[in-house]
Amino acid sequence: MPCSVAIVTDSTAYLPRSTVARREVRVVPLTVVLGDEALEDGTEHAVRRLAQALGQKQSVTTSRPSPAEFAEAYRRAAAEGAKSIVSLHLSSEISGTYDAAVLAAREATVPVRVVDSGMIAMALGFCVLAAAEVADAGGSVDDAVAAAVKRAEATRAVFYVDTLEHLRRGGRIGTAQALLGSALAVKPLLELADGRIEPLEKVRTASRAIARLEELAVEHAGGGPVDVAVHHLAAEERAVQLADRLRGRLSGLVDLHVSEVGAVLGAHTGPGLLGAVVAPR
Repeated sequence: MPCSVAIVTDSTAYLPRSTVARREVRVVPLTVVLGDEALEDGTEHAVRRLAQALGQKQSVTTSRPSPAEFAEAYRRAAAEGAKSIVSLHLSSEISGTYDAAVLAAREATVPVRVVDSGMIAMALGFCVLAAAEVADAGGSVDDAVAAAVKRAEATRAVFYVDTLEHLRRGGRIGTAQALLGSALAVKPLLELADGRIEPLEKVRTASRAIARLEELAVEHAGGGPVDVAVHHLAAEERAVQLADRLRGRLSGLVDLHVSEVGAVLGAHTGPGLLGAVVAPR
């Protein structure tokens, strides 16, 4: 029997497919455009094609879902018995996805609460799961939104990239910051802050940057119950090693996810991305 409160999100939450199915979360995909080819985010094929496009220096852009795509997701949720909807999305500072959802919500046949999580990847995913847990337990829309917002406020996302060039090209980080990083040959650590991708620290080598990433994750986790996600793009060995080290150091670890990000986020970070999302419960 469907919950009276349906949960909708977008593909940049990068939730495991099994979790999406179990929680009955509806996912509206973003699109990555590789030259003249438009591909749906969240598929392995899109990630493989992204790697080829970046290697060949093809044009790579991303686009939000249309309001019509959100309207269809809301329509289906209502048709399946939802009395209201919580629609949780990546930061509006990064994408226009939230705005498209807001437009669609105005025409929905059931009430829709659209939430700007200020997050992306599993930092958004953990917010979605918090809302879904409340909805599954029979909670109200207000309860589900409050749970998601509380999770977002407690979550920290820190990540390493081999170069800032992809973020600069996509307009997700300032040109001056990107050029400074290149000129100094530093390995940047970044974080999500107020919904934006911001430089956090500059480290001289990749190994030191990854070690520092680990320390930051441990510091934020503390000793209480915590969920962690380790993300990567074309850096699976690094991700598995980081996850293994965190598993050994976090006494309160509840869930640990290791996954490759999708093509939309990957288009803006490039291969070599390694990220840690730490979400205390």
